Amino acid sequence: MNDVLLQLLPVLLAAMLVPVYPIVVLLLLQSQGGLGKAIAFVSGAIIVRLAQGVLFGIVFGAVAQTYPEYGPDIIASTLLLVIGILLLVAAYKKWRKQADPDDPPPRWMAALGGLTAPRALLAGALYVAISVKQWVFTLAAIDIIAGAALGTDASLAAYLLFSLATQSLVLLPILTYAAAPQQSARWLTAAQGWLERNNRTIMVGVSLVFGVYFLFKGVSGLIG
Repeated sequence: MNDVLLQLLPVLLAAMLVPVYPIVVLLLLQSQGGLGKAIAFVSGAIIVRLAQGVLFGIVFGAVAQTYPEYGPDIIASTLLLVIGILLLVAAYKKWRKQADPDDPPPRWMAALGGLTAPRALLAGALYVAISVKQWVFTLAAIDIIAGAALGTDASLAAYLLFSLATQSLVLLPILTYAAAPQQSARWLTAAQGWLERNNRTIMVGVSLVFGVYFLFKGVSGLIG
């Protein structure tokens, strides 16, 4: 299990450090009824990620059983290669100040404060469901777990841990707001402003570092 968690760590960090997600949660927290909306948004994202795990865990498990020697390694290396390419493309686009197709449209971001809790749940689900990078992060995690042949219970535990750990950056502001909504308002506003101002720098740095890492891992895995 420890080896699997170490293999999952780079994928987890890359998925967790995308700044748009915490920005959305901070915006929701500052709206009326913000705590419920933020929890609903995060719940929607987790539900979709867990559903992806069940569906593709079955598929990848079948591949691992059918092609035990090469199947898991080929899929994992291909997914890591795709992640690397996507992240390097994202780094280039952010550096050139081009729009990232995974970023929500400005009109969508502006409308967040007016969402009801059920719509926030749907928005969180859609965020994971339509984000190409998040799909590939999830698929890479599933394949790493499936290829380790941990058994059903341990595989489910590892994927559940991965899904919850991807929420680490948003759990802190949610818990802070739940404990002290009035006192945390200034801190949440400052955190949101800092993320928005530094979104481009963070994305370029994270995408470049992890893009090179995943590209190297994918190519080295495919060539053997």
